[in-house]
Order: sequence, then structure tokens, then C-alpha cells
Amino acid sequence: MALPSQTRNSPRNLALDVMRGLTLALMIVVNTPGGTTSYGPLEHALWHGFTVTDLVFPSFLFVVGGALFLSMKKFDGRDDAYFLRTVFRRGALIFLCGYLLYWFPFVTPEWTIAPFSGTRVMGVLQRIGLCYLAAALVVRYGGVRGAAAFSVAALFGYWWMLHGFGDYSLRGNAVLKLDLALLGESHIYQGEGVPFDPEGILSTLPAIVNVLAGYAAALWLQRQGRNARAVLALAAAGAACLLLAWGWDQVLPINKKLWTGSFVLCTVGWDLLILAALVWAIDIAGIRIGAYFFEVFGKNTLFIYLLADVLVIVLARVQVGGEMLYRWLYQALFASWAAPRPASLLFALAYMLACWLVAYWMDRRRIYIKL
Repeated sequence: MALPSQTRNSPRNLALDVMRGLTLALMIVVNTPGGTTSYGPLEHALWHGFTVTDLVFPSFLFVVGGALFLSMKKFDGRDDAYFLRTVFRRGALIFLCGYLLYWFPFVTPEWTIAPFSGTRVMGVLQRIGLCYLAAALVVRYGGVRGAAAFSVAALFGYWWMLHGFGDYSLRGNAVLKLDLALLGESHIYQGEGVPFDPEGILSTLPAIVNVLAGYAAALWLQRQGRNARAVLALAAAGAACLLLAWGWDQVLPINKKLWTGSFVLCTVGWDLLILAALVWAIDIAGIRIGAYFFEVFGKNTLFIYLLADVLVIVLARVQVGGEMLYRWLYQALFASWAAPRPASLLFALAYMLACWLVAYWMDRRRIYIKL
């Protein structure tokens, strides 16, 4: 299937579109394993440390930054009132989608209204909405220099808060303390063995830097052109970030759930290297085999993300022979003939492909849902 043509200096960057779709595909795979046993790289690090799965969410924020670069160009010549109205509305809608996703299906198994008192407030989409809004404000009123100054202040300021108001443990960190004080235990994620939200209020601050890094990368490619020199610069910047992350890890551990500064540098470093590789392959070498598969995901990212999560909730609510339909499908289609780890991976891949078919159908009919 033919791909839209792009010039090397066109505003649209196919490499970023592919990276966004690749990130969504991997996010669906790691979020929907069939069984309880998965391959190590498809699991988050228990606390300190880093796996491939830990790269997924920050990569999502990175490509949000790339999309932000394109959307900010649309505000050129617009007054502040229009800009503020648009970005606050968009950020609030993304946040609301995330909150409603955690409240869905809004009723208990006994068909009474699910109480607000037990609903998680923060989460993945909520963080994306807040980070998008903050990054848009920083870029609009601070420019590139303001974004750089904010990033340094945010990373070191957050380190100071982690060190000064707690420790780096699951039970004693400043992120948990602030969430407990502002939200209360019942509104915090409960999946860590103790109430603790890996998308907490305080740890959203350094996550803004991931968005700003994506914005800066897209800006660099637009200004320099998608050529070998620009790609080498991206790769060098990525390698430098990884080196700095390794050094910082010696005193501030790389930790996704706390979103430490060393984790930010580590994930930005890998994202820059991945983007550099994609730009080289797609724009310079002209290798576009398989690009359309991920580009399809990237065209309706938010909708497909919501669909994937909503469908899991529905499959978990529907019962077949006294068992969740989600579990029944896994057992009947994969666990009945494959070992636990490959069965879990095959289920996740099949589920991702089912979501892709919906995205493909929408693309064929030019249905694009945006906020």
C-alpha cells in the first residue's frame, strides 16, 4: 500500500508516526498478557532497575512531545486566549478520559453505581494530559531555552524533594507521602502491595521532561532536515543521555515507578537512539517495509488505547462457565497447547493484532478521532 510522500524537510515526520504506533503496539502487548507468567523483558522492574517494558510509557510521552511540535505551529499568530483555551481543554479531556477509564463500567457486579470513593485519580492518561499541558505552556512562554531551563530545574528539584522528604523505598518516598496527603489511600493505585501510585502527582514533574525532549527532537529534525548529520547528532545526544543516566544511577537509582531523573535521562537516551535509527531507515535509506503497520496505530492512538483497555475490562466482566471470558480465551486458544510464557505472549500479540484491525478499518474509512 502506498505511503504518503514526504520531503525531507516536510513538517510531518513519518519516523515519529511509526515510533508512536510502535510504542502503542508494545504498550498493548505488555498490558494484556494472557497468563501470570511472562518473559522478563515484558515485565516492569520490581523497583530499581530497567527493562524494555519500562521504556514504553516514557516513549509515549516522547512522541507526545513530537506531536506537540506540530500542534504548536498551528498556534502561530493566535492570541494567548485561544492557545490557553485549546491546550487546557485538550489536557483536561485526556485527563478525564483516563479517570473515566478507571471508573468504567461505572457499576459494581451487583449493578449499583460504583462509588467515587474507591476510584483511582491519577494514571497513565492523566499523566499524559498533565504533561502535555505543562510542556505546551513551557514551550509557548519559554521557548527552547525556557524548556531547557525548566528541564534542568525539574530534574534536580525533584531529586532534592525525593532526598529531602523521604527516601527511595516503596514505603518511604515523597511521591507516596504527597499522594496520601492530597488524594487519600482509597484514590491511589493498590497494585504494589501497598497503596502507591507509579503515576503520582509529584513524579509527574520529571515526566514533563520526556515530553519536552520529544519536542526538541522534532524541532531539531525540522530545522536540520532529516539527513545523516542530523541523525548522527540525535544518536550522539542519546548516547550522552545514557552515559549521564549511568553516572547518576550511582547516587539516584534508575526507577520507573518513582520516575527518577536518572530514569528520565535513560529513557530519553534510548528514545533518541530509536528515533535516529527510524529516521535513518525511513528517510535516508528509504526502508519502509512494515512502516504502514505502525503508522496505522499512530493515526488513532488515543482511541485505540482506550479501546484496548475498555475491551479488557469487558472481557474480565463477562463470565463463561463461571470464569472470566478473558481467562477463558487465553486457556482455550493458547494455554491449551503452549507453555505458559509463549502462550501469554501469543495471547498478547493476538490481542494487539485485533486492536490493529480496528485501527486499520478506521484508517481505510478515514476515521480519525482527535481531541
